[in-house]
Amino acid sequence: MAILKVALLGDPVLRRKAAAVSRAVLRSTVFRRLVADMTATMKEYDGVGLAAPQVRESLRVVVIGAAANPRYPDAPQFPFRVLVNPRVTALRGPRIEWWEGCLSLPGLRGLVRRPGRVRVAYTDMKGRRRSMVADGFSAIVVQHETNHLDGKLYVDCLHDTRKLSYEREYGRYHAPAEKGKAD
Repeated sequence: MAILKVALLGDPVLRRKAAAVSRAVLRSTVFRRLVADMTATMKEYDGVGLAAPQVRESLRVVVIGAAANPRYPDAPQFPFRVLVNPRVTALRGPRIEWWEGCLSLPGLRGLVRRPGRVRVAYTDMKGRRRSMVADGFSAIVVQHETNHLDGKLYVDCLHDTRKLSYEREYGRYHAPAEKGKAD
């Protein structure tokens, strides 16, 4: 497994709609290596998700998973998954806000409001159609990563651009206020 270079804001690949993964590509050694490398890259940079366009591969695949993570120390954990050709549908329920970060926008956080519960239809690595419901933090991660597949970044989803911050200032000024709201 290799650690891949992450595309940064401004790289055109991040603004392109990614191509669907065909059955032939899904079965290929090259694709399996890409997914293994994406997983290693996500873990190396303490991510909770990574989309193929972020490593300059314009394909509809994301890896997600949150074990204990220093970038999101208070976030709930959820299991690792590979989502090929995912389709997300918002479910009924409240919208939630989360201070999102992104490996393609290092050092920044932005407050984004998204549906708090989603259904994801996807293909797994064995080519089987799957479906799952994600809620809370995992719903945020799924939506964030699948947005990358359509050339959309979390900064495009900010409802208030005044809620975009460098991570240091987020920790200094916004994180304590969020902890106070939860207590």
